[in-house]
Amino acid sequence: MFVDVAKIRIKAGDGGNGAVSFHREKYVAAGGPDGGDGGRGGNIVFQADTNLSSLIDFKYKKKYIAQNGQNGSGKRCTGKSAPDLVLRVPKGTLVREAETGRIMADISGEEPVVLARGGNGGWGNSHFATATRQIPRFAKPGAAGESYEVTLELKLLADVGLVGFPNVGKSTLISVVSAAKPIIANYPFTTLTPVLGVVRLDTDTSFVMADIPGLIEGASEGVGLGHEFLRHVDRCRLLVHVVDVSGSEGRDPAEDFEAINRELGNFSEELSQRPQIVAGNKCDLAAPEQIAAFREKVEKEGYTFFPITAAAHQGVEELIRHVALRLSELPPIREYEPEAVPVEQLIKKGRREFTVRVEDGVYMVEGSWLMEAFGMVDLEDEESLQYFQRVLRDTGIIDRLEEAGIQEGDTVNILNIEFEYVR
Repeated sequence: MFVDVAKIRIKAGDGGNGAVSFHREKYVAAGGPDGGDGGRGGNIVFQADTNLSSLIDFKYKKKYIAQNGQNGSGKRCTGKSAPDLVLRVPKGTLVREAETGRIMADISGEEPVVLARGGNGGWGNSHFATATRQIPRFAKPGAAGESYEVTLELKLLADVGLVGFPNVGKSTLISVVSAAKPIIANYPFTTLTPVLGVVRLDTDTSFVMADIPGLIEGASEGVGLGHEFLRHVDRCRLLVHVVDVSGSEGRDPAEDFEAINRELGNFSEELSQRPQIVAGNKCDLAAPEQIAAFREKVEKEGYTFFPITAAAHQGVEELIRHVALRLSELPPIREYEPEAVPVEQLIKKGRREFTVRVEDGVYMVEGSWLMEAFGMVDLEDEESLQYFQRVLRDTGIIDRLEEAGIQEGDTVNILNIEFEYVR
């Protein structure tokens, strides 16, 4: 079964609690506090796996929860951090926050991506000893791990997408130019799932081609199978529009061509502008004047036309070499950038869910949602820092710090990261 959309809930592990403990040793009086810190909770990590081609594993299991960190103990022993929970998904999977639809990650590279961060372990009472508070009988609890309901959406990573009406020869073409073995038969909707094939011209030149099934008129509105699979055309750098120029199915090739292009435009304006080559298939069944008339139409609209007969391998090599040439001139496959959490969402989600306290002259800001806001901030990037400053201002944290008496040059601690307060 081919599954390319799934909704799951992910929950990172909570941090372990800090320990309240005091040193006890013979001949050592007033050993003092020695409670250790709690361990970090496990992250939820997504990893691309080239051996997977479907999200079928996420159809039946909907909840993924990482382990919690262990609690701290005496003798300043830190609790063990929990292992990360790694979820393997097909390459090209987009992860979106289900509530807002924002893109959290594009799992297209080789590097693992942390989607939900485990909570930090709480501090043991050894951290809270001061000259005036020598016997602290309290410790800090571990922070909660991040939790999200996310939608997984597979968008195949292919350089070239074959589009066209059913039974025009797309499956035959991909079977001829690659090692892909799609089901080929003389009836519509033979191919029910996208098929990928690697096309190799020589040792240095190759590209990935995808046969996108089920496109008919009305596909963008849910007719046929196209509404399910149009998303897989989204990343393709180049489209090869396969048309049955012989009209063997009783349809007009020109009308087919216009209908598919309308569906691409209805699905995405950007997709309608994607570079496209037209392959007129089944030329062995077409009269020369049919081919000439269709060629004149598509070339008049600015498309390059190649007459082919895929089943007999006629004209296929010229088409593929031209495809490779066009690909060398086009930018690489699109990768989506993660989207920052809207400030308005953070305000709605947790304007009052934070605390500010002063500890040894340091202003400690704590809140479970801060990890979500700060997780995507690049401390080396000025625009990223401006975004985070806006979050602090709009969520009321700056006001609370000023109410607590903060002065310019004082130290602020957020998520154990310290920086100097500047008005």
